[in-house]
Amino acid sequence: MACRPLFSPNSIPFPTTKTSNYKHIFPSCPFLSSSKTNEIKKRELVEPISVASIPYQPINVDYLETEFSGHGVTFEGIGDDCVAKMGLENGSSAILMLPSGLITSYKAAMWHGGTDEMLQSSVAEKEDGGAAVQGGVSLALNIASSDGVSWSPSNWALQNIRGNAQESIQVELVSTDSGNMVEVKYIVTLQEDVISSEIIISNSNSLSIQLTGCVLSHLRVSSPDATYAVGLEGSDFFIRPPILSDFGIVPPDFGQKNEFGYTQLLNQIAFWRSGSQSNDDEKNSNQRSEEEIDGEETDNYKHLRDQMSLIYTSAPRNFTVIDRGRRNSVVVGREGFDELYMLSPGSDHEFFSKYSYVCVGQSAMLKPLIVEPEEVLRVAQHLHNPNL
Repeated sequence: MACRPLFSPNSIPFPTTKTSNYKHIFPSCPFLSSSKTNEIKKRELVEPISVASIPYQPINVDYLETEFSGHGVTFEGIGDDCVAKMGLENGSSAILMLPSGLITSYKAAMWHGGTDEMLQSSVAEKEDGGAAVQGGVSLALNIASSDGVSWSPSNWALQNIRGNAQESIQVELVSTDSGNMVEVKYIVTLQEDVISSEIIISNSNSLSIQLTGCVLSHLRVSSPDATYAVGLEGSDFFIRPPILSDFGIVPPDFGQKNEFGYTQLLNQIAFWRSGSQSNDDEKNSNQRSEEEIDGEETDNYKHLRDQMSLIYTSAPRNFTVIDRGRRNSVVVGREGFDELYMLSPGSDHEFFSKYSYVCVGQSAMLKPLIVEPEEVLRVAQHLHNPNL
């Protein structure tokens, strides 16, 4: 089986075949709208992630099908992009976009014999007439070396596919953005009752590097008003503005209500976007407001109906999100990450609409993860389906 990257900037441009439109690729989407971190002292926030747009060659779908067939994966072109459709015999399936690495769909097999879509994704028209895909499971990561060089892995090349449709399928991607700095792999594994997103960073340089950012997952729900997070009691949290990324879904009116804590939250948005001209007085004011809004979770059955954007620093490795409206649940697990990010858009939106989701993220936003020279860092998120 070939293991060489297929989307290298130096590769021969192949014509894309078997193209589709976005409505066909995202059948679960019910709408198409047009619409440096320093040493952490006081839990200071790192800069938000901005994923760069890097040119890449069109993808040869026919070649992918020939080279990687026989593992329960099919490929379909969509403009200059491509989707890999993973499917197991028990009905569980996932859709992975290339070269972005965005997981737009995870349909889990259910106890009643059918399947249920677990992720929320949407397609909007951009100003240039193109399509902007948001939601699903995405990576919003930044890697920086100790000499100040930083970059965000955003383009991924298919390197290998393992497994079969009877048990599990594993798709291995490698970042084409890193050059000779480090090797970054992204492995998506679909099993009968779980989908996993694993990032492996191998630092072969003589300088240490640090990882900031998170794995963002938009979990589809009937409404946040019917959704609960179970198992977070006793976890310390910090109220923070939403994490901004190219694939994140955040309501435009988020944080504009005069609810407890959100006046302080809005006042911190400039601080979140740091790099602005903030003086010592502003920093001290931010630190004081942080002290006022940090706390400990007291509810083991947390209702997610209100707008919230939190980072938990001592959450358990696994917790459960229950949607009483759809009568299902998902167990969210993490490895390697120390923080848990959670966002609810609130319940002032229509049921089963674009904002019928809650966002969870395995995070390193408050404190970066350090990878020393010649070391390998493995971090992962698991979405387990307990409804079989």
